[in-house]
Amino acid sequence: MKQRHLLLALAIGASVISLSACKKDGEAPAPAAKPTAAAPKGETADQFIARVNDEVRKMYPEINSAQWLSSTYINDDTAMIAAKSNERYLTQLNSWIEQARKFEGQPMSPATARSIQLLKLATSMPAPKDPAKLAELTQLATKMEGMYGSGSYCKGEGDAKQCRQLGDLEDVLRSSRDYDQQLDAWQGWHSIAQPMRKDYTRFAELVNEGAKEMGFADTGEMWRSGYDMTPAEIAAETDRLWGQVKPLYEQLHCYTRGKLETQYGSDKGQVNGLLPAHLMGNMWQQDWGNLWDMLEPYKGAGTLDITASLEKQYQQDYTREMAKAGPSPNTEKLFAAERAAQLSVARQMTRRAEDFYVSLGMPKLPESYWQKTQFIKPLDRDVVCHASAWDMNMAGDVRTKMCIKPNEEDFTTIYHELGHIYYDLAYNKQAPLFQGGANDGFHEAIGDTIVLAMTPQYLNSIDLVGTPQLGNEALINSQMRMALAKVSFLPFGLMIDRWRWGVFDGSIKPDQYNQAWWDLKAKYQGVAPVTARGEDFFDAGAKYHVPGNTPYTRYFLSHILQFQFYKGLCDAAGFKGPLYECSFYGNKAAGQKFWAMLEKGSSQPWQATLKELTGTEKADASAVLEYFAPLQTWLKEQNQGKTCGWQAPVAAAAKPEATPAKG
Repeated sequence: MKQRHLLLALAIGASVISLSACKKDGEAPAPAAKPTAAAPKGETADQFIARVNDEVRKMYPEINSAQWLSSTYINDDTAMIAAKSNERYLTQLNSWIEQARKFEGQPMSPATARSIQLLKLATSMPAPKDPAKLAELTQLATKMEGMYGSGSYCKGEGDAKQCRQLGDLEDVLRSSRDYDQQLDAWQGWHSIAQPMRKDYTRFAELVNEGAKEMGFADTGEMWRSGYDMTPAEIAAETDRLWGQVKPLYEQLHCYTRGKLETQYGSDKGQVNGLLPAHLMGNMWQQDWGNLWDMLEPYKGAGTLDITASLEKQYQQDYTREMAKAGPSPNTEKLFAAERAAQLSVARQMTRRAEDFYVSLGMPKLPESYWQKTQFIKPLDRDVVCHASAWDMNMAGDVRTKMCIKPNEEDFTTIYHELGHIYYDLAYNKQAPLFQGGANDGFHEAIGDTIVLAMTPQYLNSIDLVGTPQLGNEALINSQMRMALAKVSFLPFGLMIDRWRWGVFDGSIKPDQYNQAWWDLKAKYQGVAPVTARGEDFFDAGAKYHVPGNTPYTRYFLSHILQFQFYKGLCDAAGFKGPLYECSFYGNKAAGQKFWAMLEKGSSQPWQATLKELTGTEKADASAVLEYFAPLQTWLKEQNQGKTCGWQAPVAAAAKPEATPAKG
């Protein structure tokens, strides 16, 4: 999952300042800037918002530069720069919010009224007014993200010591089927979060204090206030949407559990009916695509081995670079050839993603994107490899940050991240306070809508796979591939914020953090660890978005909205046929409608924006069910005679889904 950024937080992804998938580029910070002086005498509400928009636009590049630097050069110096930048921004934000109070009840334009409301929600990290506490908060945020980015699992001593970072450990889960090796890699990564526990506890206290000073009950209520509906309504809305798709997830869960038992035995392939956390091919069990070797319904039918194609491309590029190195290359030249090939493949993968957006009539990425983007992992420093997209200056300096490898997961991730970038470019004409997604789920859904249109026919058209096979077996295989990414994610998209809402409202106490985390994973995902995970662990911190402070409900919503967007664009393209066969690649009519939606940013309630694209103001999962109808029927047939579903531990079953905020 990825992130994005708007006004350092507004409706996109997250990081230190709630920087969704963004961060910034670095010059040393100036002395702590004092907040803007009190509003000029006689200033109207409309004039106030005009001034704030101007001030935001001016300070935005420096803030983003500091965050970019802290993510791409992790060390104590960049951490300090990022923390001080965050401190200045949050101090200024508190000043703007305080100034806005004087306009309550006064006449103002509808755009100004919306801007003031968005201003109050312009960070996912509400800061206390006390300068010392604000500074402490920003230091904690930067520290935790740095701990995540530089986290390593080490074994052995002295010369025999071996350390692995997240990417290496993920490779084990992706490729190994050795039970103990997978368990070691999974436990190893989760150990890096243990030192964060005390810091996160204090962090939660500080953001809650900031949220209360802004008039919210707690930070969770503040997060739920950004959806043009009451906090209680959005909590209920996500429960309703989950209820629509839960039966499909349960069938996929049942099928997967059976295959794991076949692979590992009934004693190791399940944990009291729940899926073993370390066997899901993904560190957080949010994407099961790496279990394809076990879960493929029909061996070889409609084979779409994207990873093999990309690895072949890498080998070709490596061979070319080796030829440049001469007949007897030294170690340095061999190493340089390998790095050049890695960068070449990463850029080619990104070019393919850009081509899809351009085929719809959208502009090419600016040349600065190709010069400033982090495509592969540097070897001379620690970086945050978590994929993210950045709008640096609200004026076209956009870039992505990834550590791309030639595999299917990273390939589709690039299409996702460019969705953020094209949203940025489309709404850059809006005033700064409107430069965000219609809601944060929109921002995450844009690129994934494109991923849904990456049909076998499309992949063949760009020479990535061979001629697609036809027939029911190929269809079921294709649907299963998509479900392992999309359907498996749905409950995970809910449970992270269900956990944090409980942390913020006090129903989950600090001495219950880990128990509550696994209770919720059991309840929603039907997943469990195979070894005891007591309160000496902090397993929530092993997921970037927790130490990075990115609200996560956006990702659940995006997995509903993207199917609605997809259906709306297929209708705009005039497609007739089963929804899952639609690709609007190259269709300018669909592209024009998509771009028109992106241009609106957050200038109007998301319901109005959704209606313009889909014809309805209501989020609805019926398009998900329509898309996966063949697979759901097939899964029910495969699961006949099995006891599907799972019984969560008593503690999890007794826990409330969420403590709804007061409307």
